Amino acid sequence: MKTSNPLARTADALRGESIGGFLLVGAAVLALVLANSPWRDAYFGLAGTTVGPAALHLDLTVAAWAADGLLAIFFFVVGLELKREFLAGDLRDPAKALLPVAAAVGGMVAPALIYVAINLANPDALVGWAIPTATDIAFALAVLAVIGSSLPSALRMFLLTLAVVDDLLAITIIAIFYTDDLSFPPLLLALVPLALFALAVQRGVRAWWLLLPLAALTWVLVHESGVHATVAGVLLGFTVPVLARGGERPGPGQRSPAERIEHTVRPISAGIAVPVFAFFAAGVSIVDGDGIGAALADPVTLGIIAGLVLGKTVGVLGSTWLVQRFTRARLAEDLGWWDLLGLALLAGIGFTVSLLVGELAFGTGTPQDDHVKIGVLTGSLTAVLLATVVLRIRNAHHRRLAEGRDGP
Repeated sequence: MKTSNPLARTADALRGESIGGFLLVGAAVLALVLANSPWRDAYFGLAGTTVGPAALHLDLTVAAWAADGLLAIFFFVVGLELKREFLAGDLRDPAKALLPVAAAVGGMVAPALIYVAINLANPDALVGWAIPTATDIAFALAVLAVIGSSLPSALRMFLLTLAVVDDLLAITIIAIFYTDDLSFPPLLLALVPLALFALAVQRGVRAWWLLLPLAALTWVLVHESGVHATVAGVLLGFTVPVLARGGERPGPGQRSPAERIEHTVRPISAGIAVPVFAFFAAGVSIVDGDGIGAALADPVTLGIIAGLVLGKTVGVLGSTWLVQRFTRARLAEDLGWWDLLGLALLAGIGFTVSLLVGELAFGTGTPQDDHVKIGVLTGSLTAVLLATVVLRIRNAHHRRLAEGRDGP
């Protein structure tokens, strides 16, 4: 039965993959338009406006609040997905997980190596090695949902598992390599509200007036420690139970605490957190300064584009082939290597996490940060276009197979 509540209908739409992806792209396009329009000073002025209490070291710019605060909601959902996949999903079965996990690792190593190779002559640029290693799970799944109506369901599960492992590795990279000044006292103090949050959700507490303050306090203390605050979102997500008491999966018609909370939070993540972050992170002016030509000539930009488009493709395909060659792991019967090529190209959509890592690596507002944005946007767009061509062809092939009009 469909609800007549417009707010509920909007939330249901945002739980799908396509709408969130479209909002993400729309926010990025709007940011690019404003950043290169007569209103660009107002746009950059808004992004640079400082708000928040200085006494708590939370006097951050609006853009920083979007990256550190709102994006923590996105990573909270990622944490829920990671735990679910490890305890109740494909990552629970090593035989099923081996190929996509290897693809995720290869899809991060190859882009990093390509970026480093292109920037070897510029040691200051090497700090950005992790920028092209990320895959934007929301964007990639949205593209696949739009163009892949007849593609095998195994392809989506392969991409989902790859992206989940990619997110886990990206979070680890952010926590280890992009934490400059680590302060242990607030980090240890963060364990107190985190433990209370975990205890509450384990006992089935649903009161937002209790859970939200505990989550916010955890975020503040992690932010104060020097660890990027989005890590707090992942840690909070990990505490939410995925299985019923006794370690069993929820029965028919039942939902675990993780599913209930994700059902509530995902629309906020897809409809507000990620688009607002993209709006402030993707805005780069190409009408000021040296223009697009200088940016595309910068090894930083070239390394990101090559890493996302070439590195992801080579890494995902190469690692999958090697594991299948030397182990008993095999692709699903209805998946072919041309399908995997389209998926590997789709994995080159970096966007959300790549933009975040770029800001952490070079600093917001620097010339390199502008070049990072151009590189991420260009690389991701190229990956989308190439993946669309390949997957459209494969989609038609699988549709003909289903209709009995094509050979094997």
